[in-house]
Amino acid sequence: MSVFTHLVVELGRLLEPVLAESATAVAIVLFTVLVRLALHPLSRAAVRGATPLAGCLPALLQLPVFYVMYRGFSSAEVGGAANELLGHRLLAAPLGDRWADALGQGGVFGAPGLVFLGLFVAIGAVAAWSAVRGRRAALASSLAVAGAGEGGGAGAGSGRGARAGAGGGAGSGRGAGTGRAAVAGASTTGAKAGAAARGGVAVLSAEQEAVMRKMGGVLPLLSFGTLITAAVVPLAAGLYLLTTTAWSVAERAWLQRGAGRA
Repeated sequence: MSVFTHLVVELGRLLEPVLAESATAVAIVLFTVLVRLALHPLSRAAVRGATPLAGCLPALLQLPVFYVMYRGFSSAEVGGAANELLGHRLLAAPLGDRWADALGQGGVFGAPGLVFLGLFVAIGAVAAWSAVRGRRAALASSLAVAGAGEGGGAGAGSGRGARAGAGGGAGSGRGAGTGRAAVAGASTTGAKAGAAARGGVAVLSAEQEAVMRKMGGVLPLLSFGTLITAAVVPLAAGLYLLTTTAWSVAERAWLQRGAGRA
């Protein structure tokens, strides 16, 4: 933890001539960006679907970083010396304070309370953005599954129609060889379409589609749980949560857009 403290303090000192007492808060944001840049290859692998574990690794690897951030602004001492991080602020709010501390220093609309309100509004905006994107993704997935089922039925129907037409062509005297070729080609086309419907994308039942729609509506709302966490951890840890959550949503939107173009 002393290494983390030293890094944040040094970053804050570099920024202090420009940002004054809020320099350490900006240093926390920069530290979070550095962590997310280091994890970016794993995020790319998760979007490509290279491995099922890739989607969980970025979140799991951030847990130790978040713990260090939490402890760094909660402990009175670091390495046997007084924790100098506790004296730094973001505007009027100490970075080591929690929302309960801010409420005791002027209430919701006191100077420290307004800093926390600004943090909560920013986190709520990011969570809303994440929820909207999650619902759109769930709707698109549901439509894709439904379209695959309809496409499979249409492919099978076209195969049967083609076989019937081919039989009629053979009977009308255009050549038995031509008729057999048409039947074979139609059968192959119908088989491929049916295989694509069955093997490429699973056709779900009505109950499964209902469950998917419900999950698509509930899961995006879990992003608002960050608000609860930010209300009980030090302000510095709340800044980390805001930065990493915003990075995650923006990064996934950018990577998925690139994957869609490809």
